[in-house]
Amino acid sequence: MSTRIVIVGGGLAAATAAEELRARRHSGSIDLVTAEQHRPYQRPPLSKGYLAGKEGLDAVYAHPDGWEAQHDIALHVGNPAVRIAEGSVELADGAVLPFDRLLLATGAQPRRLAVPGGDAHGLHVLRTLDDADRLRAALSAGGRRVVLVGAGWIGLELAAAARGYDNEVTVVSPDPIPLVKAVGPEMGSMFRGLHEQHGVEFLLGEAVTGIDTDESGAASGVITDRRSVPADVVIVGIGAVPDTSLAETAGLEIDGGVLVDEHLRTSAPAIYAAGDVANAFHPVLGARLRSEHWANAIAGGKVAGANMLGGDAVLDDIPYFYTDQYDLGMEYSGYASSADEAELVIRGDLEAREFVAFWVADGRVVAGMNVNVWEVNDQVQRLIRDRVAVDRARLADAGVDLREIA
Repeated sequence: MSTRIVIVGGGLAAATAAEELRARRHSGSIDLVTAEQHRPYQRPPLSKGYLAGKEGLDAVYAHPDGWEAQHDIALHVGNPAVRIAEGSVELADGAVLPFDRLLLATGAQPRRLAVPGGDAHGLHVLRTLDDADRLRAALSAGGRRVVLVGAGWIGLELAAAARGYDNEVTVVSPDPIPLVKAVGPEMGSMFRGLHEQHGVEFLLGEAVTGIDTDESGAASGVITDRRSVPADVVIVGIGAVPDTSLAETAGLEIDGGVLVDEHLRTSAPAIYAAGDVANAFHPVLGARLRSEHWANAIAGGKVAGANMLGGDAVLDDIPYFYTDQYDLGMEYSGYASSADEAELVIRGDLEAREFVAFWVADGRVVAGMNVNVWEVNDQVQRLIRDRVAVDRARLADAGVDLREIA
């Protein structure tokens, strides 16, 4: 009997797993279940080109329209899975899908503000395509006062998009420097300078204590521990939490996400998890790593697809992500947890924002970030992957080819 596979999720991990299964000539049934009223799509354009009005839906959807039907994949759109029983998944409309292998790629949900007014009408978050449409409609006319809570990657990308529509933008965060937890104070300050040059105001070191509302109950401003900031548009971008609700119905082990091994197998036979929801053991780190980035969704989808067909693939990719803000493009590769105590080495022109930053610990590169410098990411990843012992002076010298740093 052909293996019956059910994939729950509407993001890139789910789409990639389905693609991998058919590429490996899986002839059994594939049911792909999405909670949203959309076929599977990828999220990076939602905060970048699509939100900015520079890209259309063709840049968002993971596959062309009709791809699932062409590959004999049953697509259950807008019909969320509500329960996992022994060998089957129950959908909201009562349908029951039997499976021999199940992939959970349920993603994450935006973190909400636990303050008075934190559930106010009109308070924007960005996680879904519908969120992006609502936000683009709110920003695209320009001339609006936008207050953005959060100074991480999503917050700064949204700030750039809002300024691109000529809105007035204020970013509020309890952190002393934007992105300080992600890339440290020096790189975070570089990003702050970029945004300030484009007219963004930062209110840093201020905790949000409430959301102001108007007479209709709609969000009309942000209250911090120091002041009240009026707004026409309030956006909350303070991270996301893995959506483990369905996994809980199956009694899976959960701790900061669905616990999986390096093969993406959960604690239950026949069930796998990939993408944002999976807290996977990373064999290089020797520790668990949950990543919400685009590259992890692709890599995880491929590993899960292979292993659901009896493979023994391992998710051991070097974490990677990218951002586009104004005229700055950046790629980051490496292990942020290992970079906390590492020495920062700059190669290039920091002031001109054309450089490569390396985080070096115990004489080896553990992370690297190329900013407006291209076609070097493969070499950055090589230094990390091969644990090359580096000379800091040569690493910083732009006249030395990275390929010659052995």
